[in-house]
Amino acid sequence: MTTTEKATKRITEENTHAPTDRAQQFKEGLRDGVPIALGYLAVAFTLGIQAKEAGMGILEATVMSLVNVTSAGEFAGLAIIGSASSYLEMALSQLIINLRYMLMSFALSQKVETTLSVPHRMGIAFGVTDEIFGISAGREGRLSPFYNYGAMSIAIPGWTLGTALGVLMGNVLPESVVSALSVALYGMFLAIIIPKAREDRHVLIAVIVAMAASWICTKIPVVREISAGTRIILLTVVIALLAAIVFPVNEEGDNHDRPVS
Repeated sequence: MTTTEKATKRITEENTHAPTDRAQQFKEGLRDGVPIALGYLAVAFTLGIQAKEAGMGILEATVMSLVNVTSAGEFAGLAIIGSASSYLEMALSQLIINLRYMLMSFALSQKVETTLSVPHRMGIAFGVTDEIFGISAGREGRLSPFYNYGAMSIAIPGWTLGTALGVLMGNVLPESVVSALSVALYGMFLAIIIPKAREDRHVLIAVIVAMAASWICTKIPVVREISAGTRIILLTVVIALLAAIVFPVNEEGDNHDRPVS
């Protein structure tokens, strides 16, 4: 098949997806994104407080969260801004901390149609976070970009609004409340992975191994000196590789051939 024929096939397939199907996928993403947005709203309060302490105003902090959407990366970036470190250190830290999103994008690229256009792929990639990846990877069959757009359309505003509110109101909240909000993201992520782990024994084993390995790496003298972002990347690659070898996917039993709506 020539390049022109492939492009024609792609356009034809995209145009045959009924608007009602796209709307349904968007609604499902919107529904699944609500708890993520609520978690982001809470956690971003602490980010907004730190942004204000680093000397950022509400406009700068809001734009930062809108275009980055990464908790670990933004917290690290604010620490670097607060210590007046170099741009090079900022760039390197963001590269290392956020490199895991590249791995997540690789995984999601296997769930979308091979004919999906580049703009749609870029749209999905922009909104890849730990939590959105979790709900996207758990979808049965092929992944529709409109599902991700639905989740992103509420999750990203939740993160951005939480940051803005943190700058405005964070300093007037009791310290106990701020401390409670800071752990909300972890609880939300557990709510995403636990149902999938209960359904699939292999996922449960991988989760337990990942948690144990992550804790062990914080105790080993040399390994614990590695940045948290780098440890996450290394553990993700190693554990995913081992899981793929020990628990190979049965190609005959999956339903990845179901077309995107």
